[in-house]
Amino acid sequence: MSQEHSGHTEHRDDIGSKMGMWIFIFTELLLFGGLFLVYAVYRNQYSEDFHIAASQLNTFLGTLNTIILLVSSMTVAMSVTAIQKNDHKLSFRLLLITLLLALAFLVNKYFEYSAKIHHDIYPGSDLVTNLKHGQTLFFGLYFFMTALHGFHIIVGMILLSVIAYKVKKGKINSEDHVLLENGGLYWHLVDLIWIFLFPLLYLIS
Repeated sequence: MSQEHSGHTEHRDDIGSKMGMWIFIFTELLLFGGLFLVYAVYRNQYSEDFHIAASQLNTFLGTLNTIILLVSSMTVAMSVTAIQKNDHKLSFRLLLITLLLALAFLVNKYFEYSAKIHHDIYPGSDLVTNLKHGQTLFFGLYFFMTALHGFHIIVGMILLSVIAYKVKKGKINSEDHVLLENGGLYWHLVDLIWIFLFPLLYLIS
């Protein structure tokens, strides 16, 4: 009887944990949705300026980072599947690959930011301040939205590192893997946000 009660309690905890993650994801979507709305309004007002400013971005690095995140989203999903099959080693290795891909994304973004800063293209610089208002707005939105996304990448890496440790120690297994599933959901959110950011910022036509 006590085992049955314990099982029901764990089931309720799992549902509560998943529900909490979905609520968190919803709030994050509201946050970035608001930013996308602000972007859309300003882009409509300063279409030509946004196009000129966007031409200064490195489309190759943006495309490369898109591919990196898509692959990392796949590896974290494969990690969940592996743990469901009780393959701890494969799940752990796939999480490590995901973390390496996340690091590669941040390294690429570092070089992209460095190039912009080297050319005085950043909010508050003399160059950007003296640009047309629409271009100044574009670079402000670009740095704010991509930096906020980068912060989410770092948070995701910390979360996945903790999860990878628990997988290695057997604390996450085929019977109890809600934390890994939630970590995967968070990482898919990070990927989804970038899927919207990439065309909005890099592929303006």
